[in-house]
Amino acid sequence: MSPADSAVRVVVADDHQIWRSGLRTDLGSNFHVVGEAADAEEAIEITRRVRPDLVVCDLHMPKGGGIKVAKECGEDTPVVMLTVSEAERDLLDAVAAGAVGYLVKSTSSDELRSALWRAAQGEPVFSPSLAALVLGEFRRMSKTGGSAQPLSEREREVLQYVARGHTYKEIGEQLFIAEKTVENHVRNILGKLHLNRKQELIRYALEHGIE
Repeated sequence: MSPADSAVRVVVADDHQIWRSGLRTDLGSNFHVVGEAADAEEAIEITRRVRPDLVVCDLHMPKGGGIKVAKECGEDTPVVMLTVSEAERDLLDAVAAGAVGYLVKSTSSDELRSALWRAAQGEPVFSPSLAALVLGEFRRMSKTGGSAQPLSEREREVLQYVARGHTYKEIGEQLFIAEKTVENHVRNILGKLHLNRKQELIRYALEHGIE
C-alpha cells in the first residue's frame, strides 16, 4: 500500500479509554480506526471480524494483554505493541509471540505515525532505545552457547545503527545497501530472536520435565 491508497485501517487496543482517544487523534488522516478494544479478548474478536491492516495494542491489558493478541492474530495481521515498558523481557516476549513492532508510549507523534505506517506494510519497527536490548540478548545467548542462531556481521552493524536512532534509509546510505535490504536484515534479526526464544523455552521445559 502506498500513501496514494486508502488510509491504514487500524484496531486500537488499550484498557485506558482516554489513551485510545488520544491515539486516535494523534494518528491523523493517514489512519482510520476501525475498532477499539479494552482487553485482549475483545481485541482478538474485533481483529478477526474487521480484518484491519494493523493492530496497535498495549502490552499490559486484562485477559492476556498484547502478548495474547500477538499470538492469536500476528500471523494474519501486523501487531505493534505500544507500551510504557522498556523491560528487556517484555520486548523479547512480544517478539517471540509474533509482534512485528514494539514502540514505547513516549515516542513522538511524528515518529509514531511513521513507524506505524511502515508496520502496516509488514516492516519490523521498534524504538531505537530498545535495539540495544536486542543486541545484548544476542550477546548473552552467544555466551551461553546452545543452539542459538548468531547474528551475521552485517546484521550486527544494522542493529547498532538502529540503536543509534538512524532510519532504515539512513542506514542504507551508510552501508551502501538498499533501504529494503536494511528492512530485511531487521526482519531476519527478529526472526532469529523469535526462534532463539522458542528454543530456549523448549530447552527449559525439557530440563525441568515440563511437557
